Amino acid sequence: MNNTENVQKVIELLKKKISRQAAISFGVCVHCGMCTDTCHYYAATKDPKMAPAYKVDQLRKLYKYYIDWTGRIVPGWVGAKPLKDDKDLDMLMDALYGSCTMCRRCTLNCPMGVDTAMLVRIGRSLLTSVGKAPQGVKDVCKAQYETGNQMAVTKEDYLETIEWLSEELQTATGDRGAKIPIDKKNANVVYTINPREVKYAPLSLLAAARIFYAAGENWTMTSEGWDNTNFGLFAGDDVLGALMGKRQFDKVYELGGRKLVVSECGHGFRATKWEAPNWAKMDLKFPIESFLETMTRYIKEGRIRLNSSVNKESVTYHDPCNLARSSGITEEPRFLLRQSVMDYREMYPNRADNWCCSGGGGAMSMSEYTPRRLEVAKMKAEQLKATGAQIVVTACHNCVDALSDLIKYYKLNMNVKVVSELVSEAMIIEKRIPLKVVAAEEIIRGSGERILVIDDEPDIVTYLTTLFEDHGYKTLSAFSVDEAMNKILSEHPDMITLDILMPGKTGIKLYHELRSKKELLNIPVIIITGINPVDYPQIDFRKFIYERSLPHPEGFIEKPVNKEQLLITVGKIFAHKQTAVKDA
Repeated sequence: MNNTENVQKVIELLKKKISRQAAISFGVCVHCGMCTDTCHYYAATKDPKMAPAYKVDQLRKLYKYYIDWTGRIVPGWVGAKPLKDDKDLDMLMDALYGSCTMCRRCTLNCPMGVDTAMLVRIGRSLLTSVGKAPQGVKDVCKAQYETGNQMAVTKEDYLETIEWLSEELQTATGDRGAKIPIDKKNANVVYTINPREVKYAPLSLLAAARIFYAAGENWTMTSEGWDNTNFGLFAGDDVLGALMGKRQFDKVYELGGRKLVVSECGHGFRATKWEAPNWAKMDLKFPIESFLETMTRYIKEGRIRLNSSVNKESVTYHDPCNLARSSGITEEPRFLLRQSVMDYREMYPNRADNWCCSGGGGAMSMSEYTPRRLEVAKMKAEQLKATGAQIVVTACHNCVDALSDLIKYYKLNMNVKVVSELVSEAMIIEKRIPLKVVAAEEIIRGSGERILVIDDEPDIVTYLTTLFEDHGYKTLSAFSVDEAMNKILSEHPDMITLDILMPGKTGIKLYHELRSKKELLNIPVIIITGINPVDYPQIDFRKFIYERSLPHPEGFIEKPVNKEQLLITVGKIFAHKQTAVKDA
């Protein structure tokens, strides 16, 4: 046997990773096939290699060969096989990273209680230890180790975004004293978020701030340790898992907080509440709560009041796997939606039996597996279509991205929101101190900054230029990459909005050129895209978010454009630039 250094390391680590629970799950599988039809990979493709038992067998055969006594006596009979070389490791990576979202639907349907997701995580930990992981996963783990958050958001950018949203909160509530507190001592609630909320989805963070405000909560966010996501769960990296949890826990203790509330993130809640205390070996003295539980309590206590007639569109709910199957949170979101909307439609199957959105287990960061991810999202697409709903609501930002992708892929006419956004929209807020400004747009008006709108669709260009000019900005426009580059070099715009799909050169190529030229590097870019991955499978814009080959764009907006989100993003970017100039 030609053992490489990687193979030897994996074998040694495997021997250390086998717990009693793992040994039982490896040993009791009788290959009855009960798990097969429960897996969305198999259900969508009918490929026998997508069956959960088959995928885990790629790891089980190593356990049988190197650890289990039956493998030493009758290896052929029990399916024991050695690990030969790096090619075997690559095949294992395809099975455990590329063919499983760790959703645990198979586990709940296994008559023997085999915890497939736990075994997959063990296998991933072996692969991660020798660098055998998708590049996006490695990049996100690196960002969490080095910067404290998965999107490498700087502390300066984070704090400026919070300050900007505080101004939005003042306008929304009519209260000059309203704000998003940072590092407030002795707060009842310490609130941690998914970095996507501060980077690309500020409306969800603003919605949470409005809810805390209306409830009269004594709450705070933190300047550090604010990322509740945890790629240690996906990569099988217990050290990273402990670090990300400990950063949050330590900050709660430092501030004297009474409770840690985790925003709408499925794996973030599971990792923070159930896994990280074990990884970090910490006996926590404060409770951890999902924001769904927090909002439910506010309504039942009469601290917030809702008017469901505000939300007239039909709504269905997608249960995130890590909330429903792994954390038991299924009724809170349904209670909240029935209080917030007029037309709620249940999806079947639901709750713990719900189909995965196809984006779990870190799959959204694995661009090399995007075609497979979208193919197996067929099961979720069929569920969504059957409801006839106009909006699919979820309680996980990872699910938001996955659902947005599959809706475009399967050409479904739906929008995606998180629960708190609908609760916030339905909420009745009594203004405390009237402001002179009449509308929210006042807080996001420009001061003549020039925005270059790049899109090959005349209607989109007209819409965006009109929107920007109506809010105090000046605009330029270009309908192709070549025309855009000429205007960039001659006009030096203050900001660029960029469509991905353009005639001739793509927007991706233009983005590469912008980030490779020193004189253009500092021009903020907002990606505005609505490409359908069915028609353009070669274009994977998720790389902009998860992989680190290029700096991230300053904004990311999906079509159809949410006007308020776009204006808030633009305003935030210009506010950041003005602050940087003043500091210089």
